[in-house]
Amino acid sequence: MTETVLYEVTESLATVTLNRPEAMNALNHETKEALRDRLAEAAADSRVRAVLLAANGRAFCVGQDLREHAAALEGDGDPLATVRAHYSPIARTLSEMRKPVVAAVNGVAAGAGFGFALAADYRVVARGASFHTAFAGIGLAADSGLSWTLPRTVGRARAAELLLFPRAVEAAEAEQLGLAQRVVPDEELAASARAVAVELSRGPTLAYAALRDALDFATEHGLAASLEKEAELQSALGATRDHRGAVAAFLAKRRPDFDGA
Repeated sequence: MTETVLYEVTESLATVTLNRPEAMNALNHETKEALRDRLAEAAADSRVRAVLLAANGRAFCVGQDLREHAAALEGDGDPLATVRAHYSPIARTLSEMRKPVVAAVNGVAAGAGFGFALAADYRVVARGASFHTAFAGIGLAADSGLSWTLPRTVGRARAAELLLFPRAVEAAEAEQLGLAQRVVPDEELAASARAVAVELSRGPTLAYAALRDALDFATEHGLAASLEKEAELQSALGATRDHRGAVAAFLAKRRPDFDGA
């Protein structure tokens, strides 16, 4: 049986690849379980210093497999229990792991697929790709973290518009809105996204995690509290081997080497 999620660690980069191309990487139970578990594995692996989330085929991920969901609606129990069991843990792991995550977005990223892409730190997007909230179109609210990540990316008013009136956001508009940090020709996506992820894997991962902490904290707090958080994080980072080695490398006019310690 073909694996629905592929996992590979090369040097310090973990690549997690959705692999249901025949279904546009729709998320059935097997795929959700595998994606949740592989991301948790990457987050816990001390060898891994960055994660690349990618997809095979002509779509990044069109969200929930609606054929499977239709069957769940006819059965007993809560057909949306998958939100707590799968979608929330996946979004949380992507957002909170102590290493940078790059999403390589090809084709359509809809519903949960959009949410997972937006939970990444950096999105490299193919020129032919598009984002779609999708949820309201099937009578649902948002999940996979979109109610948290989308307004923080595009502002509350634009997030409300995209959620209330689902539509395709093409790559050019996505770049203008901040949904895409880099747009590249379709044929260059794999190489470009990997290059970004490799660069991050060789960088100061402790500092990257602290930068994410500071940004997230500042969205919920005022200036005084944010300044105190900055001071706290800087004090912690100042004691690291990464920082001290980088200062010595700067003074010696050589490139620093970071090992995440």
